[in-house]
Amino acid sequence: MSIFEDADTRLLPGFERRFVDPGSGPVLTLSKGSGPALLMLHGDPQTHLCWHHLAPALAENFSVVLTDIRGRGETHKPGHAEGANAYAKRDMAAEQLAVMRELGHERFALVAHDRGARVARRLALDHPQAVTRLAVLDIIPALDFYAGLNADIAQDYFYFSFLTQDYPIPERLISGDPEFFLRLILQGLSDRPVPYEDIAMQSYVAANTTPEAITAMCECFRAGYHIDTRHDEADREAGKMISCPTLVLWGDRGVIGKHFDVRRIWKRWCQRPEFAPLPGGHFLPEEAPSELLKAVTRFLNDAS
Repeated sequence: MSIFEDADTRLLPGFERRFVDPGSGPVLTLSKGSGPALLMLHGDPQTHLCWHHLAPALAENFSVVLTDIRGRGETHKPGHAEGANAYAKRDMAAEQLAVMRELGHERFALVAHDRGARVARRLALDHPQAVTRLAVLDIIPALDFYAGLNADIAQDYFYFSFLTQDYPIPERLISGDPEFFLRLILQGLSDRPVPYEDIAMQSYVAANTTPEAITAMCECFRAGYHIDTRHDEADREAGKMISCPTLVLWGDRGVIGKHFDVRRIWKRWCQRPEFAPLPGGHFLPEEAPSELLKAVTRFLNDAS
């Protein structure tokens, strides 16, 4: 049994592990429950395990699907290619939509954190017919992030500029001590240590310190700066907005809330936004799981 299978057995008992290939490459999925479909997408540098405090409870009332997003965990990891990038959030969103259709879900709610929230946001913008409700955790859109970037933000969120550097500059530098770099991110976005489960942390380290995973992370950030911002600009010029009910959550001790006017920014992107700061930093699913579960459950059950 791999460390990933062991972690799933311990932290997500009863979830069915399955690889789904929608034509782009194998994507790891874990499913459990019945009722309305709910897709949960993790962020960096993590895997689907970040939802282990929430997913079992949500599976009591929803058909919960967890995935490892492209480039992370056990999902396929396209490498660097000159003149192309496989990690545009538009492409990653289309892949997640195809996975859900393979699993029999044409319409579903989305709860997503960090990189996964960027994918979920793009899915809601590009495929509004598929998304019933959207909850995004501790992000602002790429266009607003880079437009608002200053020295203070760069100090706190340095890797938003570091990882976008040309291949293979960040890869070569990270390779000297990839575990140190990963742990720096996992513990560097709050004012106190994040209480990760030991097996979850071991899985994050194992999944995200390989050369393929490091390149995937860098490519994803490069896409954020070079491609996703262009897609955002086109949507803004066209007046395109997220039409489904949207819950925006962030940590009240985190970097996003410290540096950005979260409400003002998201009101420009959502027709029906709600807002809920939570006690914590960036990694809310593991810093404030009970508060997050309460907020997400209320939102998903609100039929208005």
